[in-house]
Amino acid sequence: MSGVPVDPVYGDGPLPGEFPYTRGIYPEMYRSRLWTMRMFAGFGTAVDTNGRFQEILRHGGTGLSTAFDMPTLMGRDSDDEVWSAGEVGRAGVAVDTLADMEDLFADIDLGSVSTSMTINGPAVVALAQYIAVADKTGVDRAALSGTIQNDILKEYQAQKEYIFPPRPSMRIVTDMMRFTTAEMPRWHPVSISGYHIREAGSTAAQELGFTLANGFAYVEAAQAAGLDVDDFAGRLSFFFNSHSDFFEEIGKYRAARRIWATWMRQRYGAASERSLMCRFHTQTAGVSLTAQQPEINIARVALQALAGALGGTQSLHTDAYDEALALPTEKAARIALRTQQIVAHETGVANVADPLGGSAYVEWMTDEMERRAAEIFDHLLELGGGSILEGVYEGIDNGYFVGQIADSAYRFEREVNDGTRIIVGVNAFTEGDDGEKNLLRIEQDTEDLQLKRLAAVKQQRGDAAVRGTLEAVRRAAQDPEANLMPPVIDAVKAYATEGEICDALADVFGRYTEPAIV
Repeated sequence: MSGVPVDPVYGDGPLPGEFPYTRGIYPEMYRSRLWTMRMFAGFGTAVDTNGRFQEILRHGGTGLSTAFDMPTLMGRDSDDEVWSAGEVGRAGVAVDTLADMEDLFADIDLGSVSTSMTINGPAVVALAQYIAVADKTGVDRAALSGTIQNDILKEYQAQKEYIFPPRPSMRIVTDMMRFTTAEMPRWHPVSISGYHIREAGSTAAQELGFTLANGFAYVEAAQAAGLDVDDFAGRLSFFFNSHSDFFEEIGKYRAARRIWATWMRQRYGAASERSLMCRFHTQTAGVSLTAQQPEINIARVALQALAGALGGTQSLHTDAYDEALALPTEKAARIALRTQQIVAHETGVANVADPLGGSAYVEWMTDEMERRAAEIFDHLLELGGGSILEGVYEGIDNGYFVGQIADSAYRFEREVNDGTRIIVGVNAFTEGDDGEKNLLRIEQDTEDLQLKRLAAVKQQRGDAAVRGTLEAVRRAAQDPEANLMPPVIDAVKAYATEGEICDALADVFGRYTEPAIV
């Protein structure tokens, strides 16, 4: 503001854009291109969410991120009377068939927008539906840009939205990696997610260590499936949380880049520069939002967003202040978007790459995050007999991950309850307006509309074609050499439902039940 000219970067090397990318993956970072402002949205029917998507794009959002409802995330159809009643459209958008995906992206050019889909167990179905929409609207698959989360390992560790056992689930993931490598060069087939590990109660160091370990496990699985590391690693991406301990978060991001680059080069033999770059999306911490005095969440989110920017994120979602109470209203979502626009355009954070680089505290924190992550890697290598992938499998089976996260969550809540950790508005400074808010409510008629929509699709489709494509899915699942993506795409184009396709896969793979850990 004072008119003082600044250089693109300060300090000595390695500089941003140089191995091991501690200071950022691009030399000028946000001076050449801002992070993508990718707002998360999804509620009710696909038509409802399409309206919110259009609103986000009109107000300056540069990427779409899709939240699905619980039945969709669990591979269940909206008309499943046992598993879906009362949950349809409540916590995200209901997507049962290709018809819903067509409605979801109606009047949106899939060739010009970057789309993220937060879905894991049935990710193969969601991606197939998205590809089918592109095929029907004349958009070349090679032009599709975006990410599907598809991080099944963290489901067993933290979020619990799994369907099939770990090993066949990893086969599905590697099939998707092989397919997108061949046909969708701009698509990220796995977004390795620490966000949900952190939301479940982990520390920042555990989030870092568990997430990168999962990333290494996917690399090992893909290599075992015959893929060359440089053919796929450049399109792996990460998804991190931005919590309230400002400098710890920044150190976590910087350590993540350094660890990933070093391991990919030294352990996995990556030669391509792009394979060494840890690209990540950041979302502010939903678990940190308070139902008490919800308006002060705007301040929390602003600081968490600033940490993400100072840490060098490639895309960012800012939570709405009312999300501890309900799905965000349109007004709250707009304030959340405006928050990161303020960070981008008013704070000067974009003027210099890694502006905190060289700070004694930030550099120490980066080193400490790396040291603590290394302890996790050493433990998993021991569990897996030298393999991170086998160590992760064993850590899922023996309860290592869930136990570590549970212990950390318990310790945090105990500190809040005894007052040693202050949460403004919750256990201190509690005077404020906690009256009735104008919240977004999903009524029963939304579920009724979705059930009518699904019934109409089932009545109009060709049943023989559906049965034939589902049988092809089963045959492909039985053949370890077959890729599941083509038959699943054929099934969704026949308007087979997500639940029907997941049932066909479960006929071969079985369904996973988490063992009790004593």
